Amino acid sequence: MHFLFLRECIFFHMTAKELTKHIENWAPKEAAWQKDNPGLQAGSLGSEVVNIFLCLELSEKALEEAVKKKCNFIFTHHPLIFQPLKKIDTQNDKTSRLLEKLLTHKITLYSAHTNLDFTKNGVSFHLAKTLGLKNIRFLENAESNQFKLVVFVPETSLRDVSDAIFASGGGVIGEYNSCSYRLKGEGTFQGSRETHPSLGSAGQFEQVSEVRLEVIVDKWNLKSAISAMLKVHPYEEPAFDVYPLNNKNVNYGFGAIGELEESMGEEEFLGHVLKCLKTKNLRYTTGSGAKVKKVALCGGSGSDLIPAAISSGAEAFVTADIKYHTFQDAEGKILLVDAGHYETEFPVLEEVKRRFESLIEEKGAGIKVYIYSGTTNPVNFFQNKGDK
Repeated sequence: MHFLFLRECIFFHMTAKELTKHIENWAPKEAAWQKDNPGLQAGSLGSEVVNIFLCLELSEKALEEAVKKKCNFIFTHHPLIFQPLKKIDTQNDKTSRLLEKLLTHKITLYSAHTNLDFTKNGVSFHLAKTLGLKNIRFLENAESNQFKLVVFVPETSLRDVSDAIFASGGGVIGEYNSCSYRLKGEGTFQGSRETHPSLGSAGQFEQVSEVRLEVIVDKWNLKSAISAMLKVHPYEEPAFDVYPLNNKNVNYGFGAIGELEESMGEEEFLGHVLKCLKTKNLRYTTGSGAKVKKVALCGGSGSDLIPAAISSGAEAFVTADIKYHTFQDAEGKILLVDAGHYETEFPVLEEVKRRFESLIEEKGAGIKVYIYSGTTNPVNFFQNKGDK
């Protein structure tokens, strides 16, 4: 019994690199907006993780709480470093002070920003789930960021080559992985006397039963997929093709759209948003007056997606940072709701927490995950105490 108790108390170690790889398998950095700065912000990915702390962006109070909870890995949605730093001024600059404290306490800070916005089950998807929507999909799918990798493989090596490509991120379509197309045929070759073919003999014309293997690969996985394929392919000079695609990528895109279980009037829907997001304030302009059933949304600043929301047939669009004239243009067309930047992005931290805890349980690591108990929202609302 004593031995069993000790065995149950043994926890395995986990590095910051393992955590970030887990997140990047879901929301790869390469999927982010080109001018964004996701990834490591400070610290070391080689550090052993004690506990994990989550917040939308890092503030001095949030960092204090992370230290108290003995967290040496902090995940944020908004990067601490967005523009290049010209100097570290700990007396006059908040970012510099935060960096100093992070390094002093040996805390690693990592951010997933627009890559988390643009990925399936990321910011907008989790906002949709928070509002109770069903049948959630992207409002606009990303496109032209995939390739088709075609390679010709002898039948005896087909499993090794396909598995290598799949392990490098190839063959993912929606909720399916290991997707490929295979067509049997006959390949021919004749190597010079200097070759060492794995099949046949140097200097001889050969005919071999081969399979044309086709796999879709996201652009950020293409290099590693080709490298993995070449490593296990039996030929000295494998024949392969790479085709750029204009396909819509079902796993990456912008905003989200879904349906409510039951239709609501506009005023009822506004109350529903307030309740679900646990806020007391929002801005809106009235729509067509139709019952709200189909809802489009985008966590954070999503005004650019308003035309897509209207074209989709949605009766309401929930986002943040909407300008006066944007409200004016949408009036009578769609119920346009500004529910706050912080409020529409904060819910995704629950999904991040769930994914970290799933990995921790799988690895048997004794790590706790905390979400900041306060708020890092810089926006406040003033109400006259004499008002009712």
